Amino acid sequence: MTLTMATAAKTVFPHITTDPEVCHGRPCIAGTRVRIMDVVAAHEQGVSPAELRDYFATRPLTLAEIYAALAYYNDHKDEVEADFAEDERLASEGMAQEAELRKHRSGR
Repeated sequence: MTLTMATAAKTVFPHITTDPEVCHGRPCIAGTRVRIMDVVAAHEQGVSPAELRDYFATRPLTLAEIYAALAYYNDHKDEVEADFAEDERLASEGMAQEAELRKHRSGR
């Protein structure tokens, strides 16, 4: 007999949930894998809320979900900025590991 632990997404803000098994526990729009930080990054690059509705490869988002994501960011800036910093650190780490692997493979 196999026991499976179910986890449930926790609503942390209107339209926003966190689940340790979805997107590493980062806050997302409920029912999607669209992270708050993804909405913020797109918006900061000039994508309007109306354009964001169909911007992600998921179901169309509602304006309420988009504005909730932006409101969540404004209310939790430190948390979301820390997520951005962590993603940047992980990307840099990954690039360094990849460069080291290429160096090792080439025998230099």
